[in-house]
Amino acid sequence: MYAITVTPRFGDSDGLRHINNIVLAEWFELARNKIYRLFTPDLDLSYEKWKLIMVKTDFEFLGQMYYNGDVDIKTSIIRIGNSSYTTYHEAWQSGHLKARGTAVLVNYDFIQQKSRPIPDDVREKLEEHLEEDPR
Repeated sequence: MYAITVTPRFGDSDGLRHINNIVLAEWFELARNKIYRLFTPDLDLSYEKWKLIMVKTDFEFLGQMYYNGDVDIKTSIIRIGNSSYTTYHEAWQSGHLKARGTAVLVNYDFIQQKSRPIPDDVREKLEEHLEEDPR
């Protein structure tokens, strides 16, 4: 499992004084950076080097989050296919699960415009974080 802690920014809150729902997509993406590095270690976003494209994401909001407390994001891998993998994310604040979601990413060749099998060395590293889907 990968874990990061996010300190909400003032601008992350909305008119109702909670963390705005769109912020979760940014936090979950930030939590995937270590996984992105498995595919592109220097995070070079050129078409020649970047290897991932997102094909699906979803979120489930379980409780309200607020500006005045850090949020722990826990990320694991719940499925590894031939060319794609699925991440599972949880957002915890004050010891309570507040949101969860998934993202499906595909190992993709932007020059050829097609998916590619996940390389064996990357697959092995993904498998280190493979967990059963807790939902």
